[in-house]
Amino acid sequence: MIRKSLLLKLFDAAYIQRWNDRVRPVEFVELDKQAQKMVIAYFLGKFEEDNPRFSWIEIIEGGIFELLQRIVLTDLKPPIFYRIKEDKLKYRKLNEWVYQELEPVLSPLGKDFCSLFQDYFSDETENINRRILNAAHFYATKWEFDIIEKIHPQSFEMEAIKKRLQEKQTEYSDLKGMEQLFRSERYRHFLDMCGQLRFQIRWANLHRVPKTSVMGHSLFVAILSYFFSLENMACSKRCVNNYFTGLFHDLPEVLTRDIISPVKRSIEGLSELIKEYEKEQMEQEVYSLIPRAWHADIRSFTEDEFNSIVTVDGQTMKVSSDEINDCYNDNQFNPRDGELVKAADSLAAFIEASVAIHNGSPSQGLVEAKLSIRSKFEKSTIAGINFGEIYADFE
Repeated sequence: MIRKSLLLKLFDAAYIQRWNDRVRPVEFVELDKQAQKMVIAYFLGKFEEDNPRFSWIEIIEGGIFELLQRIVLTDLKPPIFYRIKEDKLKYRKLNEWVYQELEPVLSPLGKDFCSLFQDYFSDETENINRRILNAAHFYATKWEFDIIEKIHPQSFEMEAIKKRLQEKQTEYSDLKGMEQLFRSERYRHFLDMCGQLRFQIRWANLHRVPKTSVMGHSLFVAILSYFFSLENMACSKRCVNNYFTGLFHDLPEVLTRDIISPVKRSIEGLSELIKEYEKEQMEQEVYSLIPRAWHADIRSFTEDEFNSIVTVDGQTMKVSSDEINDCYNDNQFNPRDGELVKAADSLAAFIEASVAIHNGSPSQGLVEAKLSIRSKFEKSTIAGINFGEIYADFE
């Protein structure tokens, strides 16, 4: 079962400041960077799906492992980290220490998951999945650097950093997605559009510490959805669909901004009107930027994100997550737990509010949101997962 300790450990990434020795026009935080990295990994991965060694599960889990490692090693400046990485013995000891720090929060996920985490860092031989993650990491870093460089181009080490990033770009040029990305402006526009979600702050009318962006929140939802899927012993396609639904479910907000639930509920029919406008804007602004073959998945992730669906005889059917557990938990049905993603979305919002209140921001809006979410889910069991126990853990 997922515990409060793991949830709060993941949320620590919202505190970690990036480029904090540079002049920055906005704050760059680790949770947002990792979220953007996984969006880029999705883009790059779509071009490599025909590779027999390609695996969405390995990409998703690798992203989670690297995030957890980064949370523990936050104080290590990248050049120092990479120097340590060159010495295999020192790097192995460093990762053993990282696991010791994380073992108390990871152990409830089971021995298999803990072993996967340890194995991921004990053998870093590059395969297609790790190369995609490394390339996505590079591109997200470059995206940040390009913004910072415009503010203070002559500052200390900027030329050296720029040179390293150019070398990395060449290193990953063999990936089909990287080749397409630097050849096609529309693909760069798509990733830039997704990146703008880093600038949209959730609960923007309320003082909070830490602030979280729409993009960072989306990664949090994606990881929670994936962990719930593992707890459910979900088939691989179900795990992947749940994760990427969480990651992309708020993508339309880049076109409409983050409209809080009380506003959506304030006028009858307003929520439906906003949803229809989001669909129109996605058609006009987003789908022209990506291959047509991807449209169905992105529509599923962004339009029907909170419906549980399966595919039977080529037809999409709405079902319950309990029905997926009982009848459709198989790759052939391409299942997706919208109800579970919604529960993860609400839990992420609950944690955002709870942490802000704990950190000295007890505004009425945050208190009401926390109580409202808790009352809705404290007696809920979705797809066999007892959310009441999770919320009780926050007592």
